[in-house]
Parts: sequence; C-alpha cells; structure tokens
Amino acid sequence: MVDFCLNGNGQNIYTDPEFKEKHNTTIENFLVDNRVTITLKLKTDLDDENSEELVIKRNFLKYSEKVFEINGESYKNKQYDTELKKAIFNTEIEKPSIRQIVARNIRDEKNKLVNTIQVLHPTTTLEEYEALFFFWFGIETDVAGRKQKLQEQKKSEEKFLARLKKQHAESEIQQALIIINRDIDELTKLKGEFVIDDNYERDLNFLSSIKFNITQSSTEISKLTIRRDIIRESKRELEEGYARIDNDILKEIYTTAEAFLPEMHKRFEDLVTFHNRMQQEKVNFITEELPALEAFLTYSKKELSELIKHEREVSEKIRKANATQELENIVENLNKKYEQKGVYETQQKQILEARGNLTRIKSEIDGINSGLTSKDDDLEKQVAEFNKYFSEITQALYDEKFILYTSKTERAYQLKIASIEGHLGTGKKKGQIAAFDLAYIEYCDANDIPCLHFVMQDQIENIHDNQLKILAELTEEINAQYITPVLRDKIPDGIDIDQFAVVVLSQTDKLFKV
Repeated sequence: MVDFCLNGNGQNIYTDPEFKEKHNTTIENFLVDNRVTITLKLKTDLDDENSEELVIKRNFLKYSEKVFEINGESYKNKQYDTELKKAIFNTEIEKPSIRQIVARNIRDEKNKLVNTIQVLHPTTTLEEYEALFFFWFGIETDVAGRKQKLQEQKKSEEKFLARLKKQHAESEIQQALIIINRDIDELTKLKGEFVIDDNYERDLNFLSSIKFNITQSSTEISKLTIRRDIIRESKRELEEGYARIDNDILKEIYTTAEAFLPEMHKRFEDLVTFHNRMQQEKVNFITEELPALEAFLTYSKKELSELIKHEREVSEKIRKANATQELENIVENLNKKYEQKGVYETQQKQILEARGNLTRIKSEIDGINSGLTSKDDDLEKQVAEFNKYFSEITQALYDEKFILYTSKTERAYQLKIASIEGHLGTGKKKGQIAAFDLAYIEYCDANDIPCLHFVMQDQIENIHDNQLKILAELTEEINAQYITPVLRDKIPDGIDIDQFAVVVLSQTDKLFKV
C-alpha cells in the first residue's frame, strides 16, 4: 500500500506472487467496486501530533476517476510523480525518478532483497544508477536524462556510420570520385567540340539538374531507410529480449527444485514481469521519432517519383532535338557520370556528417563526465561521512566493519561495498542491507539531506536472532521506522512483539477481510 501511494502500479496487491498474469479477482474487484482509496501520511515527527505532515491519496479506478492527491491537491499521473519528488525530497530534477529514489526504502522484490546497492531493475543503465548515487549523497547534477539520451544517440550514429561504410569504404569513395571527375572533364571537352543549339544546351543543363536532384533524393531516401531500419532492428532486439516462459512447465521445474532453492519461482516471475515492463519503456524511447521518419520517407518517395517522371519528359524532348548519335552518346555518358558523382559525394557527405555527429555527442558526454569528475572530492567526502554510520552499525551487528566505496568507469560512477570477510552468507547479507538503509537515514539527518525515515524489508527470517535484537535496539536509537512482515514464531525471544506490532494478520483475519 505504501509502495502504491509512492506511485507504484499497485499490481503486487492483487496479483499472484508466483504468476503475475493471474490476478486475485476477489481483491481486485473489492478495491474497484468499493472505490477504495489508500491514504498514506508521512509526518515530520511521529512523537508530535502537531508536526508537519504530508497526506498522499490514491485509488484503483481508471481514467477520469483516478485519484492522485497530495495534501488535498489533485494531479495527473506525470504531475503526481514530479510533485511527490518535490514534496518529499525537495527537488525537481528529471533523474532519478521518484520510483528509483524510493526503491531502497521498500525492499519487496528479489533484486532489492539480495542487493544492497543495485536496487533497480537489472537492465537499468549505469548512467541511471550514477544519477541515483549522486542524489543519495545530496549532489544534484540534473544531467542524467541528457547523458542517457546522448548514449542512445551515440549508439544509433555508430550503427548508421557502420552501415554507410559497409556500402562503400571511404577510400573507395575518394578514389572513385577522382576517376569520375576525370571522366566528366574528358566528356565535357568532347561535348564542347560540337556546335550545340542554345535550346538544346539549356535542356541538357536542365536534365543534369533533374538527375542531380534525383540522386540527392534517392540518397536521402536511402539514409532515411537505414535510420528507420536501425530503429526497427533495435525495437526487434528489445522485443525479442522479452522473456516468454511457459508458467506451467516453469512451476513443475521449480517445484522439483523447491527443496534446494526456495521461492526461486517467485523471484524469477517478478524479474520477468519487471524486465518486460522496462524493455517496453526502452522500446517507446527508441521508437519516438519513428512516426515522423516514416512520414518524411513517404513524402520523399513521392517527390522522387515526380522527379523521375520529369526526367523522362525532358529526356524525350532532347531525344527529338535531332542531335547526332555521337553527341547523344556523349551526353548520356556525361549524365551517368554526374549521377555516379552525386551518389558518391552524398555518401561521403553522410559519412562526414555521421562522424561529426559522433564527435559532437562524445564531446558533450565528455563535458558531462568532466563536470561530474569535478565533484569527485564532494562525492568521496560524502561517502566517507556515510561510512562513519555504516561501519558503526555493521560493527554492532557482526563485529565487522563494511565500507562503501566509489568505482569510476568510462561510462559512469558506481558504488560498491567491500566484503572484508569474503563471501557473505544469506543472513549476513540481509543484515548488511538493513545496516545500509538505517545508516543512510542517520547520514541524511546529520547532513540535512531530505529522505524517507522508514525502511520496509521483507524476508528477514534469515537474519540471526542476535542480529534481529540488535536491529530492534538500533532502530529505537535512530530516527527511523524499520518495518517488516514476519511470522510470529520467527520472532526471537526477548523482543516484545506487542510493543512493535502495527498490523496483525492471520488466515481468518486478512487485510481486506475478504
């Protein structure tokens, strides 16, 4: 419910945890038919009833009946995302998105439960993570969206340039133009030896002009076709990447393996659904220009058809001008040479343009990276500040200090955690995640960085009883709520469950009473 109010899609409320395509229609119909509205209240101070609060409301209806409300103000879906980010985190930057920011606070899916830092979908780009990491440490760059688009443009230009070079190598074009220009000079000299009527000369020049335009138009169509095909190819590659699994067979396989890999089927199903949704967003992004490209391609083909028709008419007129056969042959060859010249020159121009575009794109990316590099000291300083809290909590939990550190590649900054004692067991990994999230809240409070003061973490059963007790004690000392669903018999002795329980459910007392 909390995730839904923070702009989640809400499907995890009424879908089968094993098979996402199977909805619990009883719950779904209950939420829709009863026009249920979910209200989330975020308070500045839980101990002070009069402290400032943020009231968020959403419902499960569609179209005009949808509710996206913040403090009594209604918004459209896209506005809601922006306003949530502004209200909670006091920022209006494009990236990271509100969903990316809150992913660490609500750990309810496989990747969030097994990864401390890589909390987003597995296909998330390094550039998107970079924006999130800088945001975590209070360093706003507002260049992530631009950097991501530039990377896509760079990839497209590289494919386009490769296609052009595959048609003709640059050296081939250069040498061909030398020969063609030499042939044109010789044919022009031969044509000049004939005495030609002014009207005939004018018609020849006009025909040359038409042929040149035909060449230009044909080459432009070829260029547009290549770009269209690259987009379609990228779209097809993404769509083929969609995971299509026979769920019945999958269930049978995983049931057999259940004794060794519990919940493996659930995590895989979650990954499949999330992966496909992210892939579709990428498809939408890369095909954004496709309609305009198709329209211009249609227009260009129509224009070419008109030029070809005009060429036939002028050619027929020249043929009837009673010029000598020798002159006609010279003129015909000359026109062919000019046509060849136009094709090669246009291809040469396209290669130069593509290379120029790549240079410009790389320069802009380098400029963005240079700007981020200037923040190296700021980032390292903030990471060091964070480690003060992180290492203290991990020391209390495991008598071992974990360290967060930066790793910089050509594409983007990354964050990693040093594994001091080698590979982490499942229980220790869960504890490390909890330590990271709680330490982050401490760090934010100490550095006046807006953040959500709660952590929701599923599957804590693997954390040892001693560490669970320490986490309970630490949470009381930190200005944070550590929220987790847990079976009563999994709670260690010494923790007063009645003191902490907010909602108690059972098979006979379910959340929606249905």
